[in-house]
Amino acid sequence: MVRQQVLGGNVPLDQQIEKARKEISPDGYDMSVGEILNLYHDNELIIHPDYQRLFRWKDSQKTRFIESLLLGIPVPPIFVFTTSRGAWELIDGLQRLSTIFEFVGVLKKRAGEPDPPGPVELLGTNFLPDLAGKIWQAPEEDSDRGIGGAAQISIKRARIRVEILKKESDPIAKYELFQRLNTGGTELSEQEVRNCTALMINPEFYNWLKDRSSFEPFVAATAQTEEALKKQTGVELALRFVAFRLCPYKQGLDVHEYLDKSLITLASDQTFAAEAEKLVFERTFGLLNAALGANAFKRWDGDRFAGKFLMSVFEVVALGVSKNIDQIETLDDNPVDFIVRRAKDLWQNEVFLQNSGAGVRGTTRLAKLLPMAQEFFHVA
Repeated sequence: MVRQQVLGGNVPLDQQIEKARKEISPDGYDMSVGEILNLYHDNELIIHPDYQRLFRWKDSQKTRFIESLLLGIPVPPIFVFTTSRGAWELIDGLQRLSTIFEFVGVLKKRAGEPDPPGPVELLGTNFLPDLAGKIWQAPEEDSDRGIGGAAQISIKRARIRVEILKKESDPIAKYELFQRLNTGGTELSEQEVRNCTALMINPEFYNWLKDRSSFEPFVAATAQTEEALKKQTGVELALRFVAFRLCPYKQGLDVHEYLDKSLITLASDQTFAAEAEKLVFERTFGLLNAALGANAFKRWDGDRFAGKFLMSVFEVVALGVSKNIDQIETLDDNPVDFIVRRAKDLWQNEVFLQNSGAGVRGTTRLAKLLPMAQEFFHVA
């Protein structure tokens, strides 16, 4: 299993900083777009093709970036990781480089992906209205559509800063860097960043999580909206479920940092029991959906289940049922009745009530609720 370290305890802060710095071996310099194009052509710059299906810029964003290159406007750096064979693996800068490669007409397709319908056309901008309809290289019979040789040279000579994480760096550093650079922006949710991280580490594990998130009883029980599905909420809930089961939570650790580290640990674990965990997942959510349907993770008001999905309920109920699934399924009375009864009783539990309100921090909630989940659903 990959190392998942959190320095602390009796180690002084300055020593923690020094150790962390040694695990990241950075370098960097400016490169022309032409040089970057050559690296990509020679397979010395690697872009995971699966990233391209997760998110893309709009045409207006692509045009603004090409305009920046033409006008000499500084653009943010890209970040790469040096592989064992000396190639560069892209960590951050997918949209910028993909925009260049797509516009020039060299963007490599994913397996089974159809050919693009035609060359990329730019839009007009305030500074350069005549960019409208321009493409990289027009056929002779329609040469006015082309951006022109001078503009092509300007783009190829434009320089982009390349920040390099050298191969001497801790391998986990590239995943940490990817998350830090992409988390918090308006384009990607926390889970979309994790999805990309999972693809970097282990595409099979990413696909495993995605398959779990589409399991029909799970989708029904978690009552996911269309907006939630777009933001990969189902994948995040599936990850939370597996992380709660297999990755102990350390009190005080930010919830998203806990999920980030759990993802890296699980995706890197060559001994991860995928089939066994799949079975537990399906038994748990199959039973929860049969018992409560879309009410599985909602508030019991003393008369009925109502309101919206509550993460605190999910944390206790999903984890608690999974940890006791063998005993629950073999109850002499109806397992469904047991689940419904305990889901109602949860709203009389003092530990739950004190640590599930709107004002409770996520760190406190996890530290208090996860330990109680297994005992709460224990079959006497």
